Amino acid sequence: MKEANHARLIEALQFAGTMTQADLSRFTGLAPSTVSNIVRELSASGLLRVSPTVSRGRTAQAVRLSRGAGVLVAADFGHRHLTVAVADLAYEVLAEHRMELDWDHRVDDGLDAVQRILSRLLTELEIDRELVVGLGIGLPAPIDSRTGQVGAPSQLPGWVGVDAAAAATEQLGVPARVDNDANLGALAEDRWGAGRGAENVAYVKLSDGVGAGLVIRGELYQGSIGTAGEIGHVTMNEYGALCRCGNRGCLEMLVGTSALLAQLAPNYGTDLTIADVVRMARDGNVACHRILEDAGHHIGVAVANLCNVFNPDRVIIGGELAQADDLVLGSLRRTLNRQGIPSAAQAVDLVLAELGARSHLLGALVIASAGASPSVLAAGKLAGRSPDGVVGVPTP
Repeated sequence: MKEANHARLIEALQFAGTMTQADLSRFTGLAPSTVSNIVRELSASGLLRVSPTVSRGRTAQAVRLSRGAGVLVAADFGHRHLTVAVADLAYEVLAEHRMELDWDHRVDDGLDAVQRILSRLLTELEIDRELVVGLGIGLPAPIDSRTGQVGAPSQLPGWVGVDAAAAATEQLGVPARVDNDANLGALAEDRWGAGRGAENVAYVKLSDGVGAGLVIRGELYQGSIGTAGEIGHVTMNEYGALCRCGNRGCLEMLVGTSALLAQLAPNYGTDLTIADVVRMARDGNVACHRILEDAGHHIGVAVANLCNVFNPDRVIIGGELAQADDLVLGSLRRTLNRQGIPSAAQAVDLVLAELGARSHLLGALVIASAGASPSVLAAGKLAGRSPDGVVGVPTP
């Protein structure tokens, strides 16, 4: 019972950041005397930091998790980039760094890059390496839950067939967990972003790769072997372009950012970015506007099928293409209404991700926490709301 009470209090602080002892008592349901005893014990052990504050006009004690209790590390691998972040146990990001990578790099090279960035960040923060209690890694690839191996199709061919969590744990000396980046985006948006208040959520990541993360009644749904949500490889045209997965006419071949830019390259060159396309479309460029509108239509067909089968109450659009906003969402919504079952299409909220490009990184912190030592971190999930209804959102 004592350990369970400790875990409940730590969970509350992980999601709310800083709380008074009175708020901790109301939030956890623990008696004020029990909270006081736990805070005193965990403060003496260095896990908590207590400081005077004023709450509702009265002097109170503010409690938060101490940086000295440990830190979490997130590594988000994209098609050609890596972002590493260090955060405290309440998921507040303390420092982060992004670097470019070769798309065909090997696992050892990718983990060496994580090692170098992590060492530099810890030095800048003046944090000992021993205080790293968990590492979460996001990859643009399915992860087989039976074997832990990175599956195909993957945006990182050098990782396929590798048990990435085991390799990272061995090479970096930190307990590591790995998941698909769309799943991590879904976790973060469900806890702190556009998924708050929804029971069943689909997060659709639209970048060079296309995927989806599914949250059912607050829990991430990964399917029988961990590969649920591969919406980028639904067949849109069985005679279409050959996809990296081996099939033809996949959604990703129509709306992946590389595919969109390739359509414009003959007239606008190969240095164009999605941000450029969005800007040009808003400035009246007909070709760029058409590219984004067509992408919205294709995505709408896939999302309509997703809604027909999964029936989520909220679909969140994230990834690089989300910056197009209404240029994509308008045609997406029209297609969804036309091709979805009316009851499912009308009931679903279609929204943009609130955490932007950082959703996958923040989701990696969540699984880093889950993979950390249970003596330091609590297991499970809270709603992510503080007693006054204010959501504790991780900040840079």
